[in-house]
Amino acid sequence: MDPISFDDFEKVDIRVGTIIDAQPFPEARKPAIQLWVEFGGALGVKKSSAQLTVHYTPDRLIGRQVMAVVNFPPRRIAGFESEVLVLGVPDENGAVVLLKPDLKVPDGGKLF
Repeated sequence: MDPISFDDFEKVDIRVGTIIDAQPFPEARKPAIQLWVEFGGALGVKKSSAQLTVHYTPDRLIGRQVMAVVNFPPRRIAGFESEVLVLGVPDENGAVVLLKPDLKVPDGGKLF
């Protein structure tokens, strides 16, 4: 793995937000859920498509805080504009487990 500089790390804007809506996304090639995440302040609500269907259902996601990269360019996924990349790590079988703060924190807080 090639090392990066601290300046490179600072270019990635990772923020905390709260999922305010989540809907099934059957149009996606791989099983996914459409998310609407509230980041507060100037960022407001951003949309994301996430492959979370192994461990999560849409109704269990609403109200959950997540970490997301908010400064990638948007991507169109099956006609849906995904504006942020919600972060997770794989479990022992490769299914996504979401990253979240250990305690409730204000939406929009930046990872440092």
